[in-house]
Amino acid sequence: MLDKFSRSVVSADSSGKFVEDLAGLKSFVADGNKRLDAVNFISSNASCIVSDAVAGICCESEGLTAPGGGVYTTRKMAACLRDGDIILRYISYAVLAGDASVLNDRCLNGLKETYAALGVPTGNAARAVGIMKAAAVAFVNNTASQRKMTVTEKPGSCNGLAEEVANYFDAVVAAIS
Repeated sequence: MLDKFSRSVVSADSSGKFVEDLAGLKSFVADGNKRLDAVNFISSNASCIVSDAVAGICCESEGLTAPGGGVYTTRKMAACLRDGDIILRYISYAVLAGDASVLNDRCLNGLKETYAALGVPTGNAARAVGIMKAAAVAFVNNTASQRKMTVTEKPGSCNGLAEEVANYFDAVVAAIS
C-alpha cells in the first residue's frame, strides 16, 4: 500500500528526479484532520452503512429474499454483509492513504470474477455499493440525518474529500459491473 508520500517518492525515483509535487503533499498534510474525521465517520458507522445498503437492495428486489434468491439463506445474507464491510474497510484505507492502490490491489482485483463464480447478481451488488456511497458521502459531509459528529473543520470544507470518497465507490461499482 502506498500513501501519497510513497507514491511521490517512487514516481520521482523511477524518473531520476527530485520530488516535484511539494504543493500536493503540503495540501495532503493540511487535510490530515479531514481525512481522519472521514475515516472515523465511516468506520464508526460501518455496520449501519452496510446493513442499510443490504436492506435497501432487499427492499428494492424482493426476489432476493425468496427461495433461490441471492440472499435467501442467513449464510448468504451474512456473506453480503461481510463483503460490504470489506469493501467499506478498504475504501477507508484508501481515504486515509489518499491513494486507491490498496483498494485496487487487495479488494477490486478479481472481484467481478469472484461474484460471477458465486452466482452473485452484479447489478444488485453494484446497487448496494451505490447506497453505501450515498451514506458514506453524507457522513463525510456531516449531513447524515440524526448522526451528527464533532468535526475539526468548518461545515462544507470537506467537499473535495467527499468527492474523493465517491470516486472510490465508483471504482468499486466499475469493478463489479
